[in-house]
Amino acid sequence: MRAVRFHEYGPPSVLTLEEVDRPTPNDGEVLIRVRAAGVNAIDWKFRAGYLKEWVPLELPHTLGLDVAGTVEEVGPRVSEFAVGDDVFGRAAGGYADYAIAPVTTIVPKPAGLSFQEGATLSVGGVTAWVGLFDAARLGSGQRLLVQGGAGGVGSLAVQLGHWKGAHVIATTATGNVDYVRSLGADDVIDYTTANTEDVVRDVDVVLDTVGGAVMDRSWSVLKPDGILVSVAGMPDPEKAAAHGVRTSGVQSPEIIRPVLEQLVRLIEAGALAPQVRQVFPLPEAAAAHAAAETGHGRGRIILQVSG
Repeated sequence: MRAVRFHEYGPPSVLTLEEVDRPTPNDGEVLIRVRAAGVNAIDWKFRAGYLKEWVPLELPHTLGLDVAGTVEEVGPRVSEFAVGDDVFGRAAGGYADYAIAPVTTIVPKPAGLSFQEGATLSVGGVTAWVGLFDAARLGSGQRLLVQGGAGGVGSLAVQLGHWKGAHVIATTATGNVDYVRSLGADDVIDYTTANTEDVVRDVDVVLDTVGGAVMDRSWSVLKPDGILVSVAGMPDPEKAAAHGVRTSGVQSPEIIRPVLEQLVRLIEAGALAPQVRQVFPLPEAAAAHAAAETGHGRGRIILQVSG
């Protein structure tokens, strides 16, 4: 089968399309014929070597956590899925014709959800859900600031905050202001013309998807005992204490099926719409990574693996 792999850390050009053996599912696993795979920030951070001190990879390595496709084979003691079922969720090595997934990380794909849309959810959707509702305990009527409201996580977080009944404030670039407002943001700040910390105050929850200086400038917008949750790095607890607020990173649970099932219910109710930014064929994974690393755009970049 085809797989996009890298043999050394480096720029997008280290990604190569190769022929490898098809994997075999073990107990509690299924083999998925991948139709579409999401390109997440963690993918290019792994490839570039930014995370190798914390999560060393065995090279060569096939990236890809977000997948949508069709069950090709089921492992022993699997009763939840059958060959031919269309599914989406989190797998290992999704930049390939076939990928292995535990049954605890996938769900049936609704007929009204495309494979490309399904491949946006197991990282971005779960991250947004866990950050907002598990880490921050966001509630109706609270004020939420989403730093980076147009991206793969941010676009879903804006919608989830709106669904929950929060007052949603989001930052984005000039060309995406109307787009982010259409997702359900009550207030949209163009970060190219205004400093968020100058115009926003008394926020209950900040969900930071950007990191770095943007995260550091988020402390002052929080009300006392508010919380800063970042999906782009662990906020400094000492800075949180100095500002009289709380902080948290986002730790995705190993069993994500319940969250995916909740996202499906929201999609079917019309409360959540996955956002696909751009689609690249599998052999153009390097170009997809180059585009993803710009940090600009609307929603998630997708690799089209098969029809």
